[in-house]
Amino acid sequence: MIKKILKAITPKFLISIYHYKLALLSALIYGFPSRKLIVIGVTGTSGKSTTVDLITRILEQSGQKVASISTARFKLANKEWKNNLKMTMPGRFVIQKFFKQAVKEKCKYVVLEVSSEGVKQSRHKFIKFDSAVFTNLSPEHIESHGGFEKYRKAKLKFFKAVKNKHIINIDDENAKYFLNTKAKEVFKFGLSDAENIKILENGSEFDVRSVNFKINLLGKFNIYNAICAITVATSYGISLDVCKTALEKAKNIEGRMEIVVKNPFTVIVDYAHTPEQLENVYKTLTATSYKPQATSLICVLGSCGGGRDKWKRPVLGELASKYCNEIIVTNEDPYDENPEEIIDQVIAGVSSSKLQVTRKIIDRKEAIKIALKLAKANDIVIITGKGSEPLMCLANGKKIAWSDKEIVKSEMGEFAEKF
Repeated sequence: MIKKILKAITPKFLISIYHYKLALLSALIYGFPSRKLIVIGVTGTSGKSTTVDLITRILEQSGQKVASISTARFKLANKEWKNNLKMTMPGRFVIQKFFKQAVKEKCKYVVLEVSSEGVKQSRHKFIKFDSAVFTNLSPEHIESHGGFEKYRKAKLKFFKAVKNKHIINIDDENAKYFLNTKAKEVFKFGLSDAENIKILENGSEFDVRSVNFKINLLGKFNIYNAICAITVATSYGISLDVCKTALEKAKNIEGRMEIVVKNPFTVIVDYAHTPEQLENVYKTLTATSYKPQATSLICVLGSCGGGRDKWKRPVLGELASKYCNEIIVTNEDPYDENPEEIIDQVIAGVSSSKLQVTRKIIDRKEAIKIALKLAKANDIVIITGKGSEPLMCLANGKKIAWSDKEIVKSEMGEFAEKF
């Protein structure tokens, strides 16, 4: 509470100076370790964690030692652990210490997510980035930044700080802004880089320059993530054959379209928490090419981040009513906001003209249990919002251990274990 009051009464320029000096201090303490590394920063709204993971896998397949930081995990050469910070981009001292450890472990590359909030707080400062990667952009953190343009401006600020190499998704309508930033080398990618695209029940298949890729990741958006990772890798001289080997080894990425149960019905856990992400997930699962025999799509969703991006709550409800046969709206990360009010705002967007049943269940564990009980053979249960997050954030700073995946596994027993 005191922190919030101080933030509210302190002039913005003083807050900016404070963040800048913390970034400088952290780099000084750890000896500017990024100067001894090749640092690749991935920014955008969607796909950052998956793209970081895929780039890391390819670099490792090429024989290099790699470290990485994503919303989901920290990876330091052969060691990895979950990111329990509830921050896409950690604080400056955490990052600089991690870089120092990466140097000690003789890593050549570090790949990390770069968030707009991180840029706003100068967490990218005093890091020698070699590459800036842009995945895509859609409305998020609008209330925090004060509008979409300011959100985009934060992403652009990161690109302007990286002078060596830019890798940009030219299919995104915001690509023109990123292409206007200067760099020694610019690499473009898009879905046109892939040919013979097939969305399969267990993943996707496509060709890049006559090399066939069969990946175990669902959805067109994951083809984008794969092409992005391939573009990054080839910009560093890594062959398509190495990319193919690495990407085809990748199974479920934890909390990202992760299949937890496959029989007697399918259960998937995904981090989707923006309208664009949610619609991409629903489109993938309702496409006849994914699971032709599927009968019903049962969704469990909430609206993450109490106090943030309230505009999207009814939009999420509207999307659920557009694609799902059964809707269960539940708690996610309410923080200090009333979870029942958040749920009601999501439900307000559900179309009353649709025939599906909408349930309001505050207890997220109970909501997941009900969804599993409703499912019949060949149905799909999709649980969105938290993905692999290990904590749920409640009022007064309280956090409780959490795992959507473990709840499913506990309820499904032998079916989950077999898969």
